[in-house]
Amino acid sequence: MNPENNRLYDGRPRAQGSPDDGQLQIHVMAVSDIPGVQVIERHSFPTPWSMRAFVSEITENDCAHYLVMRKGQLVVGYVGMWLILDEGHITNIAVHPAWRRQGVGTRLLKAIAAHAYRLGARKMTLEVRRSNYQAQALYHKLGYSTIGVRPGYYLDNGEDALIMWKELNRDDYQAVFDIRDRDEL
Repeated sequence: MNPENNRLYDGRPRAQGSPDDGQLQIHVMAVSDIPGVQVIERHSFPTPWSMRAFVSEITENDCAHYLVMRKGQLVVGYVGMWLILDEGHITNIAVHPAWRRQGVGTRLLKAIAAHAYRLGARKMTLEVRRSNYQAQALYHKLGYSTIGVRPGYYLDNGEDALIMWKELNRDDYQAVFDIRDRDEL
């Protein structure tokens, strides 16, 4: 789908001058964002998270921090992390196929790293499918290094996960200013 076309992701026509005509902005994920997040999940993963899993993450898990990128009210990408001591662990990140390769994932990863740094994290980690070369390239570009393997990590097909780490520094903190409602974090 062309992101600039005149239809919402569910196929409904977009009204002229609707809130969906805004700029791309990063916000703290709200429960109202979850239906849009689930659309992205279904496009991105063989075993998408349930609505209940996301609601639990953002309302009950004190370690969880989630951001969304929106164009107006339309969710185009999201990222989540657990903050444990001085480490941020990326739980998931995805961008709607219509918005991929346009910097959305990069901005989200920089914003969550900045948020983690602001909260005292000095390292970030994540797992990525061994076969997901595009994601690996993005993570390497952002300073992550592969440090290990989790054999059979992905339950849907038994694929291995690469474990990647990054040391955070003050430069990573600058992206916190990309988060619109950062004072609510």
